Amino acid sequence: MKTSSRPRRGGLRRAIVVGLAALGMIAGGAAAATAADLPSTESTDQYTFQGIIRDGQTPLEGVEITVSGNGVEETAATDASGAWSIGVADPGTYTVSIDPATLPDGISLRDPAEFESREFTTASTSQIGVLFPLQGAGGGGTGGEGGTGAEPGTGGTGGDSADPGGGSAATGTTDSSFWSTVLARSVSGLSFGLLMALGAIGITLIYGTTGVSNFAHGELLTFGGVVFYATTTLVNWPVWIAVIVTLAASAALGWMHDWAIFKPLRKRGVGLVQVLIVTIGLSIALRYFFQFLIGGGILGLSVPRGDILNVGPIVMRTGDVVSMVIAIFVLVAVGLFLTRTRLGKATRAVSDNASLASASGIDVDRVIRIVWVLGALLTGGSGILYTYFIGANIKWDVGFTVLLLLFAGVTLGGLGSAFGALVGAVVVGLVTELSTLWIAADLRYAVALLALILVLLFRPQGILGRRERVG
Repeated sequence: MKTSSRPRRGGLRRAIVVGLAALGMIAGGAAAATAADLPSTESTDQYTFQGIIRDGQTPLEGVEITVSGNGVEETAATDASGAWSIGVADPGTYTVSIDPATLPDGISLRDPAEFESREFTTASTSQIGVLFPLQGAGGGGTGGEGGTGAEPGTGGTGGDSADPGGGSAATGTTDSSFWSTVLARSVSGLSFGLLMALGAIGITLIYGTTGVSNFAHGELLTFGGVVFYATTTLVNWPVWIAVIVTLAASAALGWMHDWAIFKPLRKRGVGLVQVLIVTIGLSIALRYFFQFLIGGGILGLSVPRGDILNVGPIVMRTGDVVSMVIAIFVLVAVGLFLTRTRLGKATRAVSDNASLASASGIDVDRVIRIVWVLGALLTGGSGILYTYFIGANIKWDVGFTVLLLLFAGVTLGGLGSAFGALVGAVVVGLVTELSTLWIAADLRYAVALLALILVLLFRPQGILGRRERVG
């Protein structure tokens, strides 16, 4: 009981001072770099119109696409893979049109009156996939796809208005074209799910060992993206150094979270509801701190995303493939850590029963500190990879936009289960992407949460959770 008799005022004041000092050091370094060089490094093209023109599975080269509006008129021709891309700086309404004269002989638009020239309005989505349904030698060409490099679910916007799918119509009229689109969206959903799984595992490890639902977890993802942006784009460090620095900074931020805030709260026996309110306040503070550092716009990274890869109906960039491979490797490593190492087994023991683990000689506080570091490290890495998935750019509230999906993955898989978080995140990623075949892309997150509700109605403990008796 002597430990709890320490002066509360001094400990709390020390925690606040340490937290503010650490945040001040981060703010000072990033703000100095931003003030010195931001105008020359901020991305000019805030929005990108893109697509792929193909006849069946044959890419069409040299087809001309024009984007006009807001004082802009840009024309691009498709490359050897059928891909085209045009960037614009300002939000607004733009007209995207195709020149039918540049299509090969025997290939034409399926409905020239509707699809030759179409209007798109930019919103929060930074990359807009534009589709031009074709007909001709290939038996109903795809006419263009949004690609997997856009923000989740944006590929396939602007489909045939007669088809309720919105995105699937533009892939042709045959069943094979529809299933090709399903395959492409499934790969995109799997990629999205794997990236979310890194952050979801961080949430579930912290919840399992402390019982805290950390609503500031999305800001750990944003922090990883912001530090990666600063180290690669503002100070032009090599990517491998930037990754190491970002991961180290994320781990340090997780350590500081526990040392300066949550460990003092645990020692004072603060209830979980009060701690939950603290995490919400911390989330708001960090979010607007990031806005102060980098502004409210979308910033482009100077790191290239690689070449376009065409594997049947699947269109990806090499950066997307590398992100998926890295995510799989890290998830396997975390699984081995939890099941094969002594520290991993101690973490699972604390998650199962902290009092019994402490009675068995396990240093519970040390395990919780390591879990905070590991959770922040994984989520910071997820922030790096997620910037590639949404088109190599970063925004001040990017983590907050996917926070509910992270919690949906954790809850769907089973609270406190790391492997459940992996399964739940992948399921949410797939549902999010595949739902855009039938509904507007803006509703895809709502569909994922609806799927969560339906699953929990029939299996309240989640997919891999354990049944518990209440009362």
